[in-house]
Amino acid sequence: MLIIDVKDSDTIDKALRKYKKKFERTGTLRELRDRKYFTKPSIEKRQQHLKAIYKEQRYGAAAL
Repeated sequence: MLIIDVKDSDTIDKALRKYKKKFERTGTLRELRDRKYFTKPSIEKRQQHLKAIYKEQRYGAAAL
């Protein structure tokens, strides 16, 4: 449950922006999308491994 502190002087637009930002930071929507379909643990592990290789190739060489 998200709790947003809103002052009396805040407009509804400002409160909505605060809510949306907090909602995005919690990762609730990402988690819902990930849970929509079952992914085998071996495939998740492979995706993480490929992502790490990509990051190393992309950003690791620049650090040298």
